[in-house]
Amino acid sequence: MSKIVDSIREYLGTLTQEELKKAITALPLNDLIEVWDSLEQEETVKILSLLTIENKVDLVTSLSPSQQEELIQVLSLEHAKVLLEEMEPDDLTDFIQSISPEVREAVWNNLSTEAREETRFLLKFDEDDAAGLMTPRYLAIRSSLTVAQALNWVRQHARDVETVYTIYVIDQLKRLIGVVSLKELLIGRDDEVIGTMMERNVISVKADTDQEEVAKILETYDYLALPVVDDRNRLMGIVTFDDIIDVIRQEQTEDIYKMGAMGGSTERYLESSIWNLVKKRIPWITILLIAATFTTNVLDHFTSLMTTATVLTLFIPTITGTGGNSGTQSSTLMIRGLATGEIHLYDFWRVIARELLVSALIGFFMGLLIIIRSVFLPPFIAWLPAIAVGIALWLIIIVATLVGAIAPLLLKKLGADPTVMAGPLMATIIDLSGLTIYFFVAKAILGL
Repeated sequence: MSKIVDSIREYLGTLTQEELKKAITALPLNDLIEVWDSLEQEETVKILSLLTIENKVDLVTSLSPSQQEELIQVLSLEHAKVLLEEMEPDDLTDFIQSISPEVREAVWNNLSTEAREETRFLLKFDEDDAAGLMTPRYLAIRSSLTVAQALNWVRQHARDVETVYTIYVIDQLKRLIGVVSLKELLIGRDDEVIGTMMERNVISVKADTDQEEVAKILETYDYLALPVVDDRNRLMGIVTFDDIIDVIRQEQTEDIYKMGAMGGSTERYLESSIWNLVKKRIPWITILLIAATFTTNVLDHFTSLMTTATVLTLFIPTITGTGGNSGTQSSTLMIRGLATGEIHLYDFWRVIARELLVSALIGFFMGLLIIIRSVFLPPFIAWLPAIAVGIALWLIIIVATLVGAIAPLLLKKLGADPTVMAGPLMATIIDLSGLTIYFFVAKAILGL
């Protein structure tokens, strides 16, 4: 990265204006985005002025909200206006929603009437719904057109839309009745009527469809875009694949945060304030701390047992660690399966049966291993305590695996997010139940 920054600064300091423009234009846009934070403000403004308008838009929409806001503030009003006008309506709407109120007012006042109307329309919808992701710029034709007329229409309006690969067919009331691809138009006969060649079974989503569901549909059908319709099936806009990539990234980030027992926004780490980082982590840390304190009650209850058979205390970390690992493995499989659609709620008993068999076999091998290791390697404990540890570990692995499988499925059934049952929360629950099982089994086998 430093080499790219050094090269850019060398260009800025030694090349003529024309040479500089060629050098900057030749740089991959992704490289510029990656090093943007490392450049001085004057350098970023200079670089932006050298890019084509298409690359300017691509660069700005790829930056974080704070970087976008900072850049817009230092640009001239005219330069900023041209840039904003070239942004896609959905990208412009996202930008306006993310910036501070002061900058938002200045941006709004510099928009054209058309851009304001498009943005005002999109701002009516929840940003996490299909309508909040869509762009109102798309290609739509009537079914009565011929292929030649449709192609002529596409040529006239291709520059005004985000994608030209899919053309939607609407009736006089703007209701979605079909779809045709650009490829089909190109290979079709000039006199062929659209109504005879279009696909009538159109997959679409409602305006209030959740963004995660939109992502699943696009992934399932391998579409580049998905039409958004209202309650009367009137076409409102389209959600394109590039916007869904952002959604998938955001959803995955949220899931990873929850699996790590964190909440809050998914803003970039280095752009988060210290207080925001604290707020993101402290609620779950508090919950987990309180939950973990209940293990002290379990240990206190079995103090006399540990005093009599002190060797049992040596295996507490092994018992809790292995149980936690087993539960986390199982919950991770369930959470991922639910997310990808591989596992459904109606698979509940089938999943439980499989996990029961798997955990019983894993538990048997792990229990046998811990017995052999404990007897023949330090601390060289007697056979009976070793057998107690092995049987306890076998049962704990079964229970932990079943908890790890059942909990995400139940949460999904209740409409909650299954990802909260992964990571630290799962480990805390397994620690508590594992210790209880361990001491009861040891007490029964050792007769204490």
